[in-house]
Amino acid sequence: MTADQLETLIASQLPCTHLSVEGDGRHWYATIVSAQFEGLRLIQRHQKVYATLGQKMHTDEVHALSMKTYTPSEWAQQA
Repeated sequence: MTADQLETLIASQLPCTHLSVEGDGRHWYATIVSAQFEGLRLIQRHQKVYATLGQKMHTDEVHALSMKTYTPSEWAQQA
């Protein structure tokens, strides 16, 4: 899997205002900004992202994904 493929997979099921993915093909690092994270705890946000990956985590197509998740307002404060 490539970074572009992983980005497309996440974005296809989770509307994002910002999404960047980097990695080496097995270990990925993502920054994800979505209004759908509003009101969710960190673990709930991560679960929402993992749900977009479906079986790809279980079949080892995506071995590891570290992520930073933000709401749009949290992301604006980062700037």
